[in-house]
Amino acid sequence: MEALYTAEALATGAGRNGHVRTADGRLDLDLATPVALGGSGDGANPEQLFASGYAACFHSAWQSVARAQKVELGDSSVGASVSIGQNGEGGFGLAVTLEVVIPALEHEAAQALADAAHLVCPYSNATRGNIEVTILVSDD
Repeated sequence: MEALYTAEALATGAGRNGHVRTADGRLDLDLATPVALGGSGDGANPEQLFASGYAACFHSAWQSVARAQKVELGDSSVGASVSIGQNGEGGFGLAVTLEVVIPALEHEAAQALADAAHLVCPYSNATRGNIEVTILVSDD
């Protein structure tokens, strides 16, 4: 793959209870383990960062597919839920649910666009076969 862009970030401190900062300084956050995992919850966590990135990336892929097919999306949004849990092999795994909301299209047309976006989204391509990703299409 020829890289078109590379993001750089550095994590310091105690991992989930440390700090993360991108090389350009645009992202500069204290991290904290979520309360559900025994932490304080007083900072951002990797699952929130992954959910934010996946939602934004998938929304862009969806808009790109719609433009290519000359479909007007109107107001739309993509929400991502990232879950972490034990994988049964002594480690942890992730699962993602993407909720694609588009009131302007019939469900079948919106689902077809979401399926096409799932084929081109870099996050979807990176996770395919590695974690469970569920895509829900809604009109509200």
